[in-house]
Amino acid sequence: MAKFSLKINGKTQQVDVDPATPMLWVLRDHLHLQGTKYGCGVAACGACTVHLNGSAVRSCQLPVSSVKKQEITTIEGLTENGDHPVQKAWLEHDVAQCGYCQAGQIMSAVSMLKNNPNPSDEEIEGYMSGNICRCGTYSRIKTAIKSVVKK
Repeated sequence: MAKFSLKINGKTQQVDVDPATPMLWVLRDHLHLQGTKYGCGVAACGACTVHLNGSAVRSCQLPVSSVKKQEITTIEGLTENGDHPVQKAWLEHDVAQCGYCQAGQIMSAVSMLKNNPNPSDEEIEGYMSGNICRCGTYSRIKTAIKSVVKK
């Protein structure tokens, strides 16, 4: 076990965990931030997506020891009231069905729009292709993202 001081959602958090522990489990089991979901465990589905210094990363394959002083943002830390423009678009366009993948989808979309505020349909599809939706709401996801771009 080792002690880590992590900056998560703008707050410093202390954890005492094995250095190889994936950030997903630090977030969920130790810090009780359960918006980030476990999907596949091999960084292939995107359900565990968080931001590391503003860039989308898969937390299931990110060892806590590699984070150091970098800033982690989870879905809970995206905005204080859950009113980020992407979150609002998700509601406006009724994106979620089961909702399981949505935190990862939203975190990926926010990261994409930060780096490319006016993506083409092809760029949206390419960037978001790393996030799997069991319910198949891909067209609504793209529509929601495009609505944020228009605003």
